[in-house]
Amino acid sequence: MTVSCQAPCRLDFAGGWTDVEPYPSDHGGVVVNAAIALYATATVTAGQTDYSIESLDLNRTARFADPTPLARDELILLRAALQLAADAPCRLVTRSDAPPGSGLGSSGAMDVAMVAALDRAAGRSHLAPETAHRAWLLEAVVAGLPGGKQDQYSAALGGFQRLRFRGGRPEIEALSLEAAFRDWLARHLVVCYTGQSRVSGETIARVMERYRRRDAATCAALDGLTVAAERMAEALARGQVSEIGRLLTTNWRHQQALDDSMATPLMRELERTMEAAGAIGGKAAGAGAGGTMFFLVPKDPEAAATRAASLGVGILPVEWAMAGVRSC
Repeated sequence: MTVSCQAPCRLDFAGGWTDVEPYPSDHGGVVVNAAIALYATATVTAGQTDYSIESLDLNRTARFADPTPLARDELILLRAALQLAADAPCRLVTRSDAPPGSGLGSSGAMDVAMVAALDRAAGRSHLAPETAHRAWLLEAVVAGLPGGKQDQYSAALGGFQRLRFRGGRPEIEALSLEAAFRDWLARHLVVCYTGQSRVSGETIARVMERYRRRDAATCAALDGLTVAAERMAEALARGQVSEIGRLLTTNWRHQQALDDSMATPLMRELERTMEAAGAIGGKAAGAGAGGTMFFLVPKDPEAAATRAASLGVGILPVEWAMAGVRSC
């Protein structure tokens, strides 16, 4: 039997970083994001004589008799998925539409796709929030990789979400945007992949260590991100274009206050270029320090995209994924 599942990546409009422990347990974090139609896909073939894994994106494979102990290599998430959710020998193959290190939550989307495919191959069925939680356990607990929870929940749920975190599982609130405004927003967001992958785990570890020491600038930035996310949810629901743009930039300023590496030279040049091209706000996707930036351009987004491409960045399509993880 072969089962395939796919889960969408996301754009995080505001509040990223506030879902990373211990900040949410101490103060409560908020993230506002939206799933996009760039998918992580996992295919499981049951009834094998041993375990095998293959990442089509990395062009890496491995075969073994037992998924434990966990080898810490490029395939660690695939190995962790088998350790968490495989009941018997099987073959697991993965691929992603998102470029590597994009900051679009592709690893979280892959966590969700793998858990869903392995569960369905084993005859198990879970509601989306439980799949998201299991996917977070895969990455944060089994694989031991630092990070928050927003990516897994966005991938499992789809659509626009306000996620409130205070330890444990988040409070989930689907945001309702008018269909015409959703379509307008997709046409007027310019998503730019810098081609510079970032290692978010290293950045996350630095930031959270400063937070544990109660560094004043770090604490203030995280508090500011929480406020920006609450306001962003309201601005999106009301279709307030100028406020959305302002909050994207506000969020980006707070992100940059977390770590000196948050904005690379190319990202700074891209920000200046997009502002000159009519962007009213923008930010890095995900942890920052490379990856992807996205900008809101109310007038002539095509011309702005052309100017961004002249810097050598890739322009990614924007289409909302209103459904979360699914069989394919």
